[in-house]
Amino acid sequence: MTPPVSSHAKPRLVVVGNGMAGMRTVEELLKLAPDLYDITVFGAEPHGNYNRILLSPVLAGEKTVDDIMLNTRAWYGQHGIELLAGDPVVAIDRPRRLVRSASGKEVRYDRLLLATGSKPFIIPVPGHTLDGVIAFRDIQDVETMLHAARNHRHAVVIGGGLLGLEAANGLMRQGMDVTVVHLADSLMERQLDKPAAELLKAALERKGLRFLLSAQTAAVLGSERVTGVLFKDGTQIPADLVVMTAGVRPNIELAASAGLRCERAIVVDDTLQTFDPRIYAVGECVQHRQATFGLVAPIWDQARVCAAHLAGAGHRRYVQQATATKLKVTGVDLYSAGDFIGGESSEDLVLRDPRRGVYKRLVLQGGRLVGAVLYGDVQDGPWYFDLIQTGQPVAALRQRLLFGKAQCEALAA
Repeated sequence: MTPPVSSHAKPRLVVVGNGMAGMRTVEELLKLAPDLYDITVFGAEPHGNYNRILLSPVLAGEKTVDDIMLNTRAWYGQHGIELLAGDPVVAIDRPRRLVRSASGKEVRYDRLLLATGSKPFIIPVPGHTLDGVIAFRDIQDVETMLHAARNHRHAVVIGGGLLGLEAANGLMRQGMDVTVVHLADSLMERQLDKPAAELLKAALERKGLRFLLSAQTAAVLGSERVTGVLFKDGTQIPADLVVMTAGVRPNIELAASAGLRCERAIVVDDTLQTFDPRIYAVGECVQHRQATFGLVAPIWDQARVCAAHLAGAGHRRYVQQATATKLKVTGVDLYSAGDFIGGESSEDLVLRDPRRGVYKRLVLQGGRLVGAVLYGDVQDGPWYFDLIQTGQPVAALRQRLLFGKAQCEALAA
């Protein structure tokens, strides 16, 4: 539904990207200034806005696509937002202040919000374009995986991070034999130290997953459809489906071709403004003070700050915070926060309880908590995270710190 044309033309906000970051920014803007702009949203996918994080339960059969929709097409109409789904923007003309879509539609803007997200990194080995080699990024990928699970048996997931393990679990739940291939020597090395990663690997093996660690993919085999994966050491395994989850790359081509400053991603300042003061950017496509972003918490913060500036209430600044990762991988609870590796001057407090399947590691530096990894018992995760963020001294709690908040508060009482 196209918004009604009013006698006093409002400024137009054009949003490039109908994903979580862009639409969260629009939702925040509607709270602050619901009638300030005429809004047009372009999306590459032919859907409303959905929760990409919940694609894993859809793959595992626990949710449907309808369950994960955040904003239906009706929602856009109710808010007078023009949604052009399935028609991605292909060019930005900054001197004329207009965008042009793949279908040839041109829309002028007064403010432009880039929320182009990121694309999966497909390892460019021989055979990577074969039928049956996919990423795990959108609804179409999930539908391809579900179809493969009905008709094929062997799946190989390349990448042993969170996304790879979720894909592997979903495919296993759909009845496939799944092998996870990982270049590093331990799973989820960005979130877990080695002991926790070993516990996770053992738990997932008990559920039926197979792992090849320190394994470098040399080629995907097959003539038209994938039939196997070849490794650098000459070994190979059968595969009817190969899912690449070896990281993402920010989508910067559109911004770069428009002459905006890009490095690894689109460079923004503390207000989420790009090099061009009329153009803002949020989410996985942005680079702020050298950092890029993949977790939801910082992106929600960006959306709030960006919306405030678009609304003209611009005194907020985006400040990067320490992040915590709370994960539930195939029924296993994990929590990590801060610097959980430590350095020469740090000390570790470690609790291992193999019978209960519990592992905790706290990293202290200068009498303060700087990092934590929890496996199996994560209820005190947010409390540890609060201690990391506030930097309060914990020396007096040192003996009881591993036993959690209740024990430490009993000590203080």
